[in-house]
Amino acid sequence: MRGLRPAIAALACGLAAALVVGPVAHAARSPGLGDLLLGAPGDREGQKAAPLIARYVDESGETGFVLDRSAPMTLLRYDDSPEIWVLTAQPASHGDVIYKNDVGEPVLRATRLGGMTVFSAGHPSGAAAALVGEAPQLRPTMILTPNALLQHLAQASAHASRAAQKLVVFDAPDVTPQTASLVADSATIVAEAMVTLSRDNNGRKLLGKVNKVLLSPGRKPQAVLDQGVLRVTIVPMSSTGGLRQEVACRPSSRRIAVAFRR
Repeated sequence: MRGLRPAIAALACGLAAALVVGPVAHAARSPGLGDLLLGAPGDREGQKAAPLIARYVDESGETGFVLDRSAPMTLLRYDDSPEIWVLTAQPASHGDVIYKNDVGEPVLRATRLGGMTVFSAGHPSGAAAALVGEAPQLRPTMILTPNALLQHLAQASAHASRAAQKLVVFDAPDVTPQTASLVADSATIVAEAMVTLSRDNNGRKLLGKVNKVLLSPGRKPQAVLDQGVLRVTIVPMSSTGGLRQEVACRPSSRRIAVAFRR
């Protein structure tokens, strides 16, 4: 896929230009993270544990999301977004667990008794979320062909260009078959971040700074805006890593939005 660079830029330009407009732990043993979240075994009697992969809706009915705790890496996806978030669990007071995003902001708070609070732009102080039921495992889209990658990058460029009201070219040098899915997912996340920024006046002004998005491999996921180029660094994984682990190898849309404000 190394020879795709000129084609990526050309296709992205063409399509984008057309679219621009608690409880006390048992003394007998130390509580683990599972105990902090669900309660110690003695506390769980008569209490049904939440599914490891479940959908929740906040009390207003406006924010729905799927929380996937089926593996050591906790994942979340909101109903109205394609982005999969990687959350880090941290113990909190009263035996609660707080889940944070990659810039350290709280996203969820879970109690030992199964209660869930979701924090969002509309509810910065948190809103209670109710369990709806089980949900399928969260997985990013797999990109299998060069054509699929080209289309993905062109779509991301079009969405970003519409949000910025100017042409924003997406470029991905050094892409390989092994990194194609990660590159495509990262492009989608960049576009998501720019669409979110475009929803307020200050964000729209910030979008005027960018002309190009450069997706390239590096040692740690990050995003830096420099002289009109948003440089998004992704971390290629070995073939044994799997798609679920790949979502931790690129910055979230929140981290990308922070890059615009620096």
